Amino acid sequence: MNSTPVGRLGIWSSELRFGPLAEQAAAAAELDTLGFGALWFPGAMGGDILARADALLDATRACTIATGIINIWRNDAKEVGAWWRGQSPARQARLMLGLGVSHAPAIAEYRNPLEAMSRYLDALDAEGVPVERRCLAALGPKMIDLSRERSAGAHPYLTTPAHTAMARARLGNGPLLAVEQGVILEPDPGKARDMARDALAIYLKFPNYVNNWRRLGFSEEDVSKPTDRLVDALFSWGSMESIRERTAEHFAAGADHVCLQVVRGASRSQLSPPLEQWRTLAAARL
Repeated sequence: MNSTPVGRLGIWSSELRFGPLAEQAAAAAELDTLGFGALWFPGAMGGDILARADALLDATRACTIATGIINIWRNDAKEVGAWWRGQSPARQARLMLGLGVSHAPAIAEYRNPLEAMSRYLDALDAEGVPVERRCLAALGPKMIDLSRERSAGAHPYLTTPAHTAMARARLGNGPLLAVEQGVILEPDPGKARDMARDALAIYLKFPNYVNNWRRLGFSEEDVSKPTDRLVDALFSWGSMESIRERTAEHFAAGADHVCLQVVRGASRSQLSPPLEQWRTLAAARL
């Protein structure tokens, strides 16, 4: 399995990207002391993702800071390369650059994603960004193959342990497989599934995710409602034992690293970090 220093367990958090910087930096520092191996945060539509990575590096001492993901349509490879070269070796050793092609409905200039990613990786090669410090947001087989050939490995998002097993089979032994897993610390089934559906709503518009769920055997009904079957497959909710079991399923299927994303209801502020939930996850020693 991969030895890239992201550790076994990480946190994936949009809260670390958006909102008041001082609050997010303090949250990252606490996550670092809680022992999580990597902190992942989204790129969304570009913007200040590199500046946020700098801030999180400043706030932490041991964990890896990982982008999940840099949007290749919005962050120029030369810009990323210049930023990389400006980092000290010690800071470079704590970076993982997750790269992704985003989604056609959100990008006017969107074109063949595999070709676009290949060209972007060519540009990063020319800029001196090392293969072992980048990974790809890979869902489909061809992008997983590219992640094996041109990066440290794959960072799948909104998937299942069955997808983890498929990805490991295509990656083979060695490449990194860092899997995002949404978790909902709510024991009531109805409330938990409502929270999951709130989180899923935006992703139902994106063919990359919907097509991946179809490949995994979910029906048109599953991906259009979405049904309890899809919700329960994509999210782990309820007791800490349920979350522990889902995390173990990913590891058994071949994941090197699982980054947990705490999912909250729409009524909760999505800018304020879920500190209590993160502390609960750390205390559970998943």
